[in-house]
Amino acid sequence: MENQEIQKIVESWSDKLEFSEEGSEFLNVTVPAEELHEICLKLKDTPELKFDYLFCLTGIDWGAELGVIYHLESTEYRHNIVVKVKTADREDPKLDSVNDIWRTAEFHEMEVFDFFGIRFNNHPNLKRLFLTPDWEGYPLRKDYVDEENMVIK
Repeated sequence: MENQEIQKIVESWSDKLEFSEEGSEFLNVTVPAEELHEICLKLKDTPELKFDYLFCLTGIDWGAELGVIYHLESTEYRHNIVVKVKTADREDPKLDSVNDIWRTAEFHEMEVFDFFGIRFNNHPNLKRLFLTPDWEGYPLRKDYVDEENMVIK
């Protein structure tokens, strides 16, 4: 299925979605945080789309906003989509977990929590994955300061 065909199906679900191809072979869609879980569930369960494989989940700090980027594939139809979600709440960032949709999200969401501080609602075991439980801050945020390991140019 071509990106335009995928977009036609997905854009019918909400008028709050933003689409772009951004010079990529994949269709990119930005989803409002409050619609993330519902849209992801439809991406997996819609028979024409069947995005059954979450192959990458990445945290990102856009500066004013924190967010997550999801790369999805249909193993049956071999098409892909990139889903982006953002939150402007840097003090207590929360997004819905997609672990119940794609089990591969469980550890990816733990990693994003560990390095960006984004909490995932309804995650079954959200905790630090790489850093010690007493670690302060989130090292992949742009505002993170580490006085001991700073590289000054």
